[in-house]
Amino acid sequence: MHIARTGRAVAAATSVAALAATALTAAAPIAVPHTFAVPAVVGHTLVHGVSSPLSSEQCQAKWQINCYSPLQYRTAYDLNALYRKGVTGKGRTIVIVDSYGSPTVQHDLDVYSKQFGLPSTKVKVVKWGHVPAFDPKNSDMTGWAGETTLDVEMAHAVAPAAKIVVVETAVSETEGTTGLPEMMDAEKYMIDHGVGDVISQSFGATENTFPGFAKGDFSSIKKLRYAFQEANRKHVTVLAASGDGGATDLQADGKTYYNKRVNSWPSSDPLVTSIGGTQLHLDDKGNRVKPDSVYNDYGSGGGGQSHVFTRPSFQNGVKKVVGTRRGTPDISMSAAVNGGAWIYSSFDPTATGWDVSGGTSEATPLFAGIVALADQAAGHRLGNIQKRLYDLSSYHSKGTGIVDVNDGTNNSYQGVTGYKAVNGYDLATGVGTVDALRFVPALVKQKP
Repeated sequence: MHIARTGRAVAAATSVAALAATALTAAAPIAVPHTFAVPAVVGHTLVHGVSSPLSSEQCQAKWQINCYSPLQYRTAYDLNALYRKGVTGKGRTIVIVDSYGSPTVQHDLDVYSKQFGLPSTKVKVVKWGHVPAFDPKNSDMTGWAGETTLDVEMAHAVAPAAKIVVVETAVSETEGTTGLPEMMDAEKYMIDHGVGDVISQSFGATENTFPGFAKGDFSSIKKLRYAFQEANRKHVTVLAASGDGGATDLQADGKTYYNKRVNSWPSSDPLVTSIGGTQLHLDDKGNRVKPDSVYNDYGSGGGGQSHVFTRPSFQNGVKKVVGTRRGTPDISMSAAVNGGAWIYSSFDPTATGWDVSGGTSEATPLFAGIVALADQAAGHRLGNIQKRLYDLSSYHSKGTGIVDVNDGTNNSYQGVTGYKAVNGYDLATGVGTVDALRFVPALVKQKP
């Protein structure tokens, strides 16, 4: 089975320390077949290792794409007014789970923050299992390091005062580790020990690639849900990227796409909020020049019906769209590469500098930042936000802060027909995207 790091890159406290020490021996993988986890294939290399970030206008002239800074995102998502009210994610913790991590994540966040005038924050790293030494010549490791960098910098861009904990897992077949079970073990350990208010997952595996799927036996997936079940009990919000393959996704070889509609886990899990992708159209100040559309360029926002999970009760109001199945995504944020985010990295000494990255692995930590803001505003964890989200969407009111994406663009990809962004909930962008100034307080006030 292939675990994809969902993302597309275009080139130009003491308690946590204690957990890190304990985690070396705490992993106890459950009995499922070994899974080899590798990052998704990185998209077209157009912008990589640039000496300094450029404006959108300069990016258009040089590479024919838009590229955005966190300052533009803050305007686009109406975050600045929240910050002026003191809602910055302070006192809340975002947990990011990635294989191998990045040895330069703190330095890179510091450079990123300084570039855009943001306060930096201390990134606390938990090594889960025997994480091997980082090798910049190992493409698997550098792929995951790029993901880690993107996750951390995007979460920080939205929730600048939130604490960030990176959990590095040691996925390696030669050491007998087991990919997804290892990640779930790590997440459950964090939840059990009270570390984290929201968990951001920028990885997934196509449901069809799990053992037993073809025979209608979904036990190999359902045995992995224990971390999410514990999160639900402890009121921890769990997010997952919906994927970058539109209505299809990768086969077990990690290279070939299915020629039919499929879905991926953990995004398809009803205990997880599935984060899809949009394309922002902004000027250099971050103001929209036209409404958001569906992410569909060097990848496409994942979405569709799960073949494993039936429709959860929170989607009963959209049953005309999802039918009898769990539908994804639930909500969407910026993910298009043409309109990607500037990030800084130095883990690869041959390509130190600024990149433009996109994918639903960008959208997911962006939304994790939104959840951290809401948790701070509430004064407690909101936990599973699904019912709140769909109830707010059903009001069809601007006051909810949910912004419908309905321009008719779609997430068709690799020859598989996807779904159009239409009025209300759809399988391209979910309920839509957010105006954070209105969405954060509305989410807090809405009954769970």
